[in-house]
Amino acid sequence: MADPRGFMTTPRQEWPRRPVEERVRDWHEVYVPGGLLPIISKQADRCMDCGVPFCHEACPLGNLIPEWNDLVSREDWRAAADRLHATNNFPEYTGRLCPAPCEAGCVLAINQPAVTIKNVECAIADRAWEEGFTPPRPPDRLSGRTVAVIGSGPTGLAAAQQLTRAGHTVALYERDDRLGGLMRYGIPAFKMEKHHLERRLEQMLAEGTKFRASTEVGRDVGAGEVRARYDAVVIATGATAWRELPVPGRELIGIHQAMEYLPLANRVCEGDVETSPVCAAGRHVVIVGGGDTGADCLGTAVRQGAASVTQLDIYAQPGVERDEDLEPWPTYPKIYRLSPAHQEAGDLGTAPVADADARLFAASTLRFTGDADGHVRELHLAEVDVERRPLPGTERAIPADLVLLALGFSGPSREDGLIEQLGLRLTPRGTIARDPAFATNVPGVFAAGDAARGQSLIVWAIAEGRAVAASVDHHLTGAWSLPSPIGPYDRPMRV
Repeated sequence: MADPRGFMTTPRQEWPRRPVEERVRDWHEVYVPGGLLPIISKQADRCMDCGVPFCHEACPLGNLIPEWNDLVSREDWRAAADRLHATNNFPEYTGRLCPAPCEAGCVLAINQPAVTIKNVECAIADRAWEEGFTPPRPPDRLSGRTVAVIGSGPTGLAAAQQLTRAGHTVALYERDDRLGGLMRYGIPAFKMEKHHLERRLEQMLAEGTKFRASTEVGRDVGAGEVRARYDAVVIATGATAWRELPVPGRELIGIHQAMEYLPLANRVCEGDVETSPVCAAGRHVVIVGGGDTGADCLGTAVRQGAASVTQLDIYAQPGVERDEDLEPWPTYPKIYRLSPAHQEAGDLGTAPVADADARLFAASTLRFTGDADGHVRELHLAEVDVERRPLPGTERAIPADLVLLALGFSGPSREDGLIEQLGLRLTPRGTIARDPAFATNVPGVFAAGDAARGQSLIVWAIAEGRAVAASVDHHLTGAWSLPSPIGPYDRPMRV
């Protein structure tokens, strides 16, 4: 604890964002480049080094937060990078994409703004790359065992890296032409530029992981063939079966799933296509769904030059402070948060029918209506009560010629035939069933991440990847030698 009074003398200061008018004209990250370094040591000083650090419990990775906060406050970046990477394979991802449940569990957050843990983590990760503190770590010797990891999102990448470093020969299968899963084509570049992803992939290649892109297991290669070829298989395909909105007019042209829209925008940024066939330019856009994916659609539509953008959230607008009765510390509270995309929409006035930040709260979609050509033109909505039931007399219509459905995901996709070909047992929720060791009902086949847990956060995805790697390593060697931060049935802290 470098400054015992830091939490009393230093106010919370976050990574500054670039001006809205500047950042909406490009696809670079929204934060000021290098803006963390002048402030981050003092921010790390705010850590109380409390006797029982609840941030450890709030983070499924078990990140050693007080330790690397202290090291950053002393500007010992190499040691901080070592402590950070001891529990997290990809801190530059979580430092940008995780909603930071660790900050909700910060002891300082009982009566003050929490330590900027997420910003400190990102600063360490970026400094580690700049200073060369993250060289490849190939194994000293090979075990002679082989593992197939299916899916290259954060779970698959973490599992593959852990198993490769343990000495196993790992092949990572990805159905898309590039690795990264939703981090590649689902997360917009203004939230995380793809060079962060490329660096880790280059590191993993140098360590010995084999990449098999453009290969969909179940279609391009049979699932049974993969199972027969490897000593163990890890299924980390994610929860890609999106939820539908079964209301009248859903069949109209111009209504798309968010994960049809966002990958196309990302492919434009990758240079694969010049323009997206589903573009918001000049159109009245309505996003149905109030979560992070909806916010990603919002920021993307603003950058594409939409005529207007409105986001519908079926839940009532939360308060700005934690409800201590319903969501006491250290649980992660549902409070009003202003993401960079909502800040942009508010400053630019993109949604004249909505509140300042483009969101309509407590709003439910009733139906869509279109023109003679079958193209959507209006979305009809109503206000809802606390039970999310439409209130009589509140119906109205808003312009909509592009509608994006961001309603979340129900489980792994069944379209590739992977589940059926292997004969995997499913839970009543539609996720892959597994035992306490992450093993499925098929010998030698393990399941991790959203495909088994259900839709979750990136920090849980990486924790699942590390944990399933430990179980696979034990299955192959008979010894527990890799860290296992969580069990398959662990859940975030709740009341």
